[in-house]
Amino acid sequence: MLRKVWVSALAIAALAGFAAGSAEAAGKGKVKIAYVEWSDSVVATNIAKAVLEQAGYDVTLTPLAAAAMWQAVATGEADAMMAGWLPVTHKAYYDKLKDQVELTTPNVTGAKLGWATPDYTDLKSIEDLKTKSAEVDNKVIGIDPGAGLMRASEKTIKDYGLSNVKLVEGSDATMVATLKDAINKKQPIVVTAWTPHWMFARWKLRYLDDPKGSLGAEETVYTVSRKDLAKDMPEVHKILKNMKFSLEEEQKVMVWNEEPGAKPAETAARWVKENPEIVKSWLQ
Repeated sequence: MLRKVWVSALAIAALAGFAAGSAEAAGKGKVKIAYVEWSDSVVATNIAKAVLEQAGYDVTLTPLAAAAMWQAVATGEADAMMAGWLPVTHKAYYDKLKDQVELTTPNVTGAKLGWATPDYTDLKSIEDLKTKSAEVDNKVIGIDPGAGLMRASEKTIKDYGLSNVKLVEGSDATMVATLKDAINKKQPIVVTAWTPHWMFARWKLRYLDDPKGSLGAEETVYTVSRKDLAKDMPEVHKILKNMKFSLEEEQKVMVWNEEPGAKPAETAARWVKENPEIVKSWLQ
């Protein structure tokens, strides 16, 4: 269920940052992109920034919670975002705001939500947790409270009758840190997961089978724009519409971002430099 309170005090402050920067246009103009701090969104958003700056625009990125990100685009406080997960993860946000935003283009196809476990565990299916949840301390390690994946996970617990299992709230970072610690100790663990994510490139993980389909099937990640972007900034709209990534490309840059001292803006610039033909096709 979509929360009545859309934006926290911190999110309001971030949105104010959008408005404050609107008068500082430089070059061809100022583009404001909202994003949620998930590994895939960080990669796509920073690459979009690098490409739009190459085209002559001044680009501001602002991290927000998922609900606030959708709201920012719907109200025009942000011009676009690259992290619209549909049809499941962000369904509630889209259903609420679909008349106020434009689904500009799928930027990643073949995305997936699920519960994952290291390949050394004997867990194969979500149904296994009915009798083996004690192996993982009766916990599934989750991410941001209110995230679409968390809502789907709550539904999954009900669908499978896992009354003994607790969904632990956290963030992408805390989930990964807990997973890393368990793998280092070779302990069983189940985490909420999605593809693309660098953890699948770093460790041998597998999704638990979901015979009831509670976590949904294939997801598509959309670039979402404010309604009048195509009219106000047609070149920006065209570039964003052209931008598409493979799962492998995104996960490659995600791994770069996990290297010591890595900065997303710099890894995005590296990817742009190494893929001139792809970038050229986006700018045409």
